[in-house]
Amino acid sequence: MTGWDEKKDIIVIGSGLAGLAAAIEAAQAGAAVIVIEKMKVTGGNTRISDGGLAAPGNYLQKKHGIADSAELFYEDMLRAGLGLNHPHLVRIVAERAAETIEWTRNELGVRYLDRLDRFGGHSAARCLTTKGHLGADIIKAQTAKLKELGVEIRTRCLLKNFIVDRDGTTVCGINIQANYQFPDEDSGTAKKMGVNRAIILATGGFGNDLAFCRLQLPELDETIHSTNHRGATSEGLVAALRIGALPVHLSWIQMGPWGCPDEKGYGKGARFASYSVFPAGILIDPATGSRFVNEWGDRRHRTEAMLRAGHACFGIVDSIGAEKDSASLKDCLKRGKVKGFQNLADLAAACGIPSSPLSKTFNDYNNAIAAGQPDVFGKPLGPDTPPLKKPPFYAMRLWPKLHYTAGGIGINSKAQVINLQGQPIPRLFAAGEVSGGIHGASRLGSCSLTECLVFGRIAGQAAAAGKHRT
Repeated sequence: MTGWDEKKDIIVIGSGLAGLAAAIEAAQAGAAVIVIEKMKVTGGNTRISDGGLAAPGNYLQKKHGIADSAELFYEDMLRAGLGLNHPHLVRIVAERAAETIEWTRNELGVRYLDRLDRFGGHSAARCLTTKGHLGADIIKAQTAKLKELGVEIRTRCLLKNFIVDRDGTTVCGINIQANYQFPDEDSGTAKKMGVNRAIILATGGFGNDLAFCRLQLPELDETIHSTNHRGATSEGLVAALRIGALPVHLSWIQMGPWGCPDEKGYGKGARFASYSVFPAGILIDPATGSRFVNEWGDRRHRTEAMLRAGHACFGIVDSIGAEKDSASLKDCLKRGKVKGFQNLADLAAACGIPSSPLSKTFNDYNNAIAAGQPDVFGKPLGPDTPPLKKPPFYAMRLWPKLHYTAGGIGINSKAQVINLQGQPIPRLFAAGEVSGGIHGASRLGSCSLTECLVFGRIAGQAAAAGKHRT
């Protein structure tokens, strides 16, 4: 096919973690690569994330003597995903996670905090966090590497559709709108870009495309907001579906139980809830003054319990637990998202919680810790679990927000996009949240960035290894 405005060996669509990882691997394999991004800035949801990556057998676990394994991680992911996960894809993430952390350290120069977190649904403390506590730390390192490799990242380029050969099955290029101005789909100039080897789709999820989300999950209503960046929309996914890509789990849309209704987007409140409230505190239904869920259960389990309550709930932690994320606490107190109280009676009065049931809930929780008894909701209360006794007591409102779209297009173990018959669509690869099947019904915390890096690298390597075609 002729008439291209531009042609490269490989076009990567999307500049988040998966796309940039793919571009690095493809360029290092000798391919001429370009990355296109529809927004003005790079990074997608990765840029606004906490920078957490789950990896069994990582270097910090070895340093601190924490027992873990790829098999245990694999089982945790399947359990959270209700067994809907595609096991061969989960196995790849579990087995390559630790080596991928080393790639970020040794190849990109990414540095991590000297700590490990254990989030809900994980069987061990295996979650690392970048030194700046931001996914942008990795994006910056990847961008610097691509500059070193001479790879252009071109922003404001909107994918319109894929172009296929005369046989109707082989991808050979894309139609785009250059100089696109989000969200005006009529803005920019139409151009045709061709490829010699492959296209890698890494456009992320559709978590801020609420209209598309509601087509998949009609129960979503106006009370549910999103943590995603503005550009997390569905056009990349839809373009792949139009040429026969297999849709996988599109209705499995995950909501984050740490959403704070008193702030927009993800925010510092959500971070404080994740790192302090849920592991070290309790979640209270203000109508009853009682707990109602395992605060360390997986995201789906906690979210469904909150939705059954039918209204915003309160996460409460004392000053000991709040120290786990003191930086976020300071910001949240300043902005009024979190409030501190010297006693439970004042907290109950301010939050509209019945005082006596709340006091009983605290006593029952603390007594179980002191006696070494199992928690009534199944929260792991080990010997290191602090009781909730030291004021000030901090409270924040929590209500789920749409956070992650587990579904997407189907891929195989080589990150090739597959069609309705399970066969690869020639010269089309995908990685990251645009793909489906890895997480099933519920993604465990800190697994998204890990998956993006693992399959982004696989996609870049496989795409570059394809036969040269002009």
